[in-house]
Amino acid sequence: MNSWTSLLVAVVALGAPLTARAQDRLLDETVSLTGAVLYHSLGAPGLVIGVVRNGKTAVAGYGRSRDADERPPDGDTLMRIGSITKAFTGTVLASLVADGTVGFTDRLDRHLDWGVTIPARDGRTIRLVDLATHTSGLPREIEREPSPPDDPMQSLTREAFVANLKQDPLLFTPGTGALYSNFAFDLLAAALSSAARQPYADLLRERVLQPAGLAATTFSPTDRQRKDLMQGHDFDGSPMPDVPTSPMAVGSGGLYSSTNDMLRWLSWHLDRGAQASAEIRLLDHAAYIPRDSLRLAYGLDESGHMDAMGLGWIVMHAEGNRPTMLQKAGGLQGVFTYTAFAPSHGIGVFVAINRFNFPAAMTMAKVVNDLIGELAPR
Repeated sequence: MNSWTSLLVAVVALGAPLTARAQDRLLDETVSLTGAVLYHSLGAPGLVIGVVRNGKTAVAGYGRSRDADERPPDGDTLMRIGSITKAFTGTVLASLVADGTVGFTDRLDRHLDWGVTIPARDGRTIRLVDLATHTSGLPREIEREPSPPDDPMQSLTREAFVANLKQDPLLFTPGTGALYSNFAFDLLAAALSSAARQPYADLLRERVLQPAGLAATTFSPTDRQRKDLMQGHDFDGSPMPDVPTSPMAVGSGGLYSSTNDMLRWLSWHLDRGAQASAEIRLLDHAAYIPRDSLRLAYGLDESGHMDAMGLGWIVMHAEGNRPTMLQKAGGLQGVFTYTAFAPSHGIGVFVAINRFNFPAAMTMAKVVNDLIGELAPR
């Protein structure tokens, strides 16, 4: 037995996972082993990983999901998915473009009904596609008053957004560069809500969650769901509170979901032969902004090199044995998440840990990216 094999045997022996058996024994073994190595490498209190491959799924959980509960997380454990929310917002945009409600190149001021002038630079103003691809020129966050630690989104208000827009916050001409922006995606959700004439949460449910069969994904968990909520931890290991989602953070990072729901969502993306929602998937999986067409690209490479921007998705071109992938990372209230899928290879992965740790999050993403290349080599 070589040293690497011995290490893997030791890792698995240290902690047996809570595993949902797949219809594919190879997939089940691969997910269990990958999860075990990650869990014992990253130092987070808990980890859960799920994979869908050719319509079959496997989920494995390790450690504990809550400080007061020794049970490991499983497929139904609810958690904050943070900025993966942006990819859902991109799908809402694709849905509204597909039925003609909005156009990608519509100016933001055509749909945002806040009575505020949208800033412009060099004769170019912000378009919906600029918001969805992080090319709007807006900064990462809005400037706002401090919020209390137990409600950090309290000062994230419409009035604060309007005040920021009035100050002309553009850092570059829209469409000429890429800078990761929560500000942009929250404006996008507000504009889509206005264009569709319905609250954004209802719009998301109707256009994305219900068609994909996502029953657990929500901005407002029930009391029953909160009893199975993954406990997040700060960088120092201290527990972080669950906090309410501001109505102004629904586009950028407000969603809760579960691993099982995320696998259902990935399955929806991978169902390329289905006629229902086919045009939405086609629009949602496209690469709209090549990296080499930009003057700058910042804040988009943490989970793998960005080759192009999709609708909230980071597009990574095929490299080595790894196929072309769409991926997105998230982090909120002590939980780091990552998801990636290869549209033409029938595989998608979701993983989450419940402690803030940037090196761990980057390692987690690399392992997932490599796993896709191993299970679906090109």
